[in-house]
Amino acid sequence: MKFLRCFTGAILSLFALTVVAQSEMKSVEVAPSALAPRPIMIQGPMPIEAEYFASLLTDVSTFTSGNATFYSGMLNHYPVVVVKTGKGLENTAAATAVGISLFNPRLIINQGTSGGHDPSLNVGDIVLGERSVNAANFKTPKRLAGEGSDPMAWIPMDLMASEGSAGEGSSAADAEKIRYYRGDQTLINLALSIKAKHTRGKVVTGTIGSGNFWNNEVDRIAWLHNYLGTSVEEMESAAAAQIAHAYHVPFIGVRILSNNITNHGEYDPSTAKDCQQFVRHLVTAYIETLQKTPR
Repeated sequence: MKFLRCFTGAILSLFALTVVAQSEMKSVEVAPSALAPRPIMIQGPMPIEAEYFASLLTDVSTFTSGNATFYSGMLNHYPVVVVKTGKGLENTAAATAVGISLFNPRLIINQGTSGGHDPSLNVGDIVLGERSVNAANFKTPKRLAGEGSDPMAWIPMDLMASEGSAGEGSSAADAEKIRYYRGDQTLINLALSIKAKHTRGKVVTGTIGSGNFWNNEVDRIAWLHNYLGTSVEEMESAAAAQIAHAYHVPFIGVRILSNNITNHGEYDPSTAKDCQQFVRHLVTAYIETLQKTPR
């Protein structure tokens, strides 16, 4: 019995010493890591369409990939990536795919200048891309040598209709249609709610036509406007929209008119900055909606 009391006392003494030792040790508790917010990606093809927005960012890191330049930083304490994609469908598609792979953006805004197709729109007006369409995908009717060319008779060609030929064979008939990529409706609604922020012109919804061309033929522009529903033309949005759709990233095109040959609106490159300023308001409003959303 005496042995048991001694043994028990020894155990209690050891426990007490352990408690005292633990209480005297310094410690720190590390909270679990939160998920990093996915950035917003802003695209602009030319320096005048991207570098102003890039200048708004803080803590910027810059790198290039192919023909694109990426500016990764913070706007209102939220991560934003500005991409100078380079002009044209191919540069834009490549920059969009690389950007999605590297940054996993929560949304993409392709913005910049454009030429007007709608006579009711003026230089300085902004078109929110309710739809984007590749306005250069066409199949021509067969004509023999010497019979000329008639662009007004060209047939729309949907390259994504099937994996078969879009020009010949059984799969070609199903490709004779127009493919539109719809803009994200939440972003469109948000942009419309702040349209008063843009004071140089009005803000409307419409269809953005893209293609590696610069149309100066008024009749051709009228044909595209009537048959494809284009409000403006440029060289990038449809390519970005197609890649964003493939990777399930919400997308919107935002384009300001820098010229409109249909109503004698002369080219004004200063509109590029106005567009970026409006997109800044849009991004700021979007960030505010995220901050209000319960986590």
